[in-house]
Amino acid sequence: MRNITRLFMAVAFMFTAFSMAQSTITGTVKDAEMNAPLPGANIVEKGTSNGVSSDFDGNFTLTTEAASGEVVISYVGYGKVTLSFNGNANLGEIALTPDNSLEEIVIIGTGIVDLAEGRETPVAVSTIKGADIQLKSAGNVEFGEALKNTPSVYVSNQAGGFGDSQIFLRGFDQTNTAYMLNGQPINGMEDGRMYWSNWSGMSDVANAVQVQRGLGASKLAISSVGGTVNIVSKTTDKTQGGFVRFLSGNDSYFKGTASYDTGLSDKGWAFSFLVDHWQAHRKYSIGTAGQGQNYLISVGYKPNDKHAFNFLLTGAPQWHDQNFSEDLEFYQTYGEKANDNSGFLNGERFTERRNYYHKPVANLNWDFNINDKLDLSTVAYASWGRGGGTGNVGNGRIRNGDLGISGLNEREINFDAIVENNIATADANGNGNFGDSYLRRSSVNAHNWYGLLSNLNYEANENWNMNIGVDGRTYNGIHFRQLENKLGLNGYNDNFRTDRPSDYVITETFEANPWSALFDYADDDQRYDYNYEEVIQYVGGFGQVEYKNDSFSAFVQGAVSTQSYQREGFFSGYGDGKGKSEKVSKAGYNIKGGAAYKLNDEHALFANAGFYSRQPFLDNIFANVRYSNELASPEVDNEEILSFEGGYRFKNKVLRLNIDVYNTEWGNRYLAINGPVQPGDDGMVGTSDDQFSTYRMTDVTQVHRGVEFDFEYRPVAANWSLKGYGSLGNWKYDGETPYTLQNDDTGNFITTDGKVDLTDVKVGNAPQTSFGLGLSFDLLDNLSVDGTYNIYTDLYEFVDPSDVAAEALAGGKYESVRLPAYALADAGLTYKFKLGVNEIVFRGNVYNLFNESYINQRDSFGYYLGIGRTWNASIRYNF
Repeated sequence: MRNITRLFMAVAFMFTAFSMAQSTITGTVKDAEMNAPLPGANIVEKGTSNGVSSDFDGNFTLTTEAASGEVVISYVGYGKVTLSFNGNANLGEIALTPDNSLEEIVIIGTGIVDLAEGRETPVAVSTIKGADIQLKSAGNVEFGEALKNTPSVYVSNQAGGFGDSQIFLRGFDQTNTAYMLNGQPINGMEDGRMYWSNWSGMSDVANAVQVQRGLGASKLAISSVGGTVNIVSKTTDKTQGGFVRFLSGNDSYFKGTASYDTGLSDKGWAFSFLVDHWQAHRKYSIGTAGQGQNYLISVGYKPNDKHAFNFLLTGAPQWHDQNFSEDLEFYQTYGEKANDNSGFLNGERFTERRNYYHKPVANLNWDFNINDKLDLSTVAYASWGRGGGTGNVGNGRIRNGDLGISGLNEREINFDAIVENNIATADANGNGNFGDSYLRRSSVNAHNWYGLLSNLNYEANENWNMNIGVDGRTYNGIHFRQLENKLGLNGYNDNFRTDRPSDYVITETFEANPWSALFDYADDDQRYDYNYEEVIQYVGGFGQVEYKNDSFSAFVQGAVSTQSYQREGFFSGYGDGKGKSEKVSKAGYNIKGGAAYKLNDEHALFANAGFYSRQPFLDNIFANVRYSNELASPEVDNEEILSFEGGYRFKNKVLRLNIDVYNTEWGNRYLAINGPVQPGDDGMVGTSDDQFSTYRMTDVTQVHRGVEFDFEYRPVAANWSLKGYGSLGNWKYDGETPYTLQNDDTGNFITTDGKVDLTDVKVGNAPQTSFGLGLSFDLLDNLSVDGTYNIYTDLYEFVDPSDVAAEALAGGKYESVRLPAYALADAGLTYKFKLGVNEIVFRGNVYNLFNESYINQRDSFGYYLGIGRTWNASIRYNF
């Protein structure tokens, strides 16, 4: 009897202890922006599979397994929220933020990263969260594809190589759109260009991308004619966990990724790591193989509430073979995947054109909370780019057609025949020459870039906010050519250099490999054709004042800067190519301001205006930057950009609608184009005495105006959502442009007061009208499908302003060629399931679902065809 009593007492004690270990958690889940309930939200006790879903009104009750811990609240299309509990608790209203917001994303460098959320007065902006980027734009698809369902954004994902796409914003190309990584500028300082192959890792490390069209929120004096794209990368995560993902796709594409975060320790330290590897035998066209890696190392340290530090190192070394534009007859004859850069060498695919690059980027952030009203945020950054692109040197290229081989491979290069010809035509020492031989060379573009950004923010009271900051950069660019593959020769006779003996031979080769390119490249004695460096130094200051109350906000923002340019040549070149050039300095500035008024909780209006005086790129400062220290004549002045925009915002519980209008005038552009051949001393054209000339235009103007909209519809208690956008633009050249015509050989001016009229010529490259829809549908709690449909029209051929001007100079008027409209559909499926307490996510994508054939672009050399149907599928294990 005593034992039975003890047994009952033990059971009662265990039951009581178990009951005391449980807690009851209640709350209501809502949309943070629309203040609407979110039915079907997942509420899970962290570290367990114990969870419930919210009801029609967003309410939930969860009985936990432990007396204290954390619960994770999540909903498809929204950011997760993690909350602590200790005993029974009512968590009240829990607001989840939709994926198109950056709240809670930036945990370091908050004063440096210029996000639209950081300013009350609106701009035309769209935000893409990292979760969407990783689902839809990772792998064998361009990083820019993540932005294509955004108003006035066009991604030219042509059938070139991996990373060869371009992004256009309101009709302006990448050189005139500012790209930022965690607030630091990443456009090339020499020419403003972006090479997305160097940034392929962004699809894995980006927490979000914010596209600020037009004036944007950036306080820097940067080249944001079309707008600003701010990439917010993953930094040090505060929570412990990681993932492993494997992805495969068409044409043998494979990608493996692993990531781990230690979480924030009691001593304030946290570490994050990410590595991956990808490869494929081609992207879409023949001869477009590629391979690369991606790495990220981030270290965070928060010793107290005053200071926070974060060090980040990331890079994406890669190589990819390339395909260029062709005329339509070429594709009709040889097929849409043909590539006449490619062929075979020793039985393996070999391509004349290969891009290879490694651009490690490092930055150190320091956030200093001085007091309740004053914050200082500073970042020191550096990048070291090494790599280049291959091509041919010499006239000895042999194609299959030259050997009588016809058919679909007629235009391919026969590298085996080239090797035989090189050996047969070499001199007694086995060396080749320009006239008879063919070798593969590399054009090396390297740089060392260092910068510092610092911003002091003062919040005077609830109405007034002010900040002031500095922006300094120094850039050293290094450019030369070296041999990559001698194709059977012992060396190459470089008899074109006037400062070398006529029998000078180059013997060393350097692999087109992004890793070896960091340290292994030619010394001066093994460089040929051109060899020069340039230094660009930039320093600027910026500031902003903003006022806000419950219904009204206004801001004024300004920046001033000075930029210097200097070239140093190591070959004599054509003229004064050796030694240091004159140092040129240019001052620039911008000023912009705006105001917004909230009519009520649902309706708001805003308007912004701005003016930029932008320094020219280095490539325009010099008459021929590759070969000469001579400055362009007449002197190149700053470009001038004047922009106005306005907008309307509507938001209720189920619908968000944004409408924007804009007008941007880009003037005082400088252009230099080849002029007509001039007769030499013999008074005739077409002889060895011919002299060349150059047209120089100093006031080319473009006007871009349009209207754009986007919306999102999320019905209450529905398991689907609809997004859409539209862009209607009218982009043209405008006005008369003065020009001079100069004899390059004598320096004499043939014409000094010429004028040409460029009015109403359409700007090409990007569709001036586009629309898109995107639908997401939750079939089950763990199964969803989504799709997008995009229409592009009013797309004109690539219009080089020099072609426009040349036609006008010849007495005619340039007529832009309109390319056929096209539409593309993409589709995706996501399935999630549990393996113990951890999550596994399967994702499948099909791009160009209906295999639409279309022309993506036309440049001055020919057409780029778009990519047909492609696919990828991935499985990801989150732990």
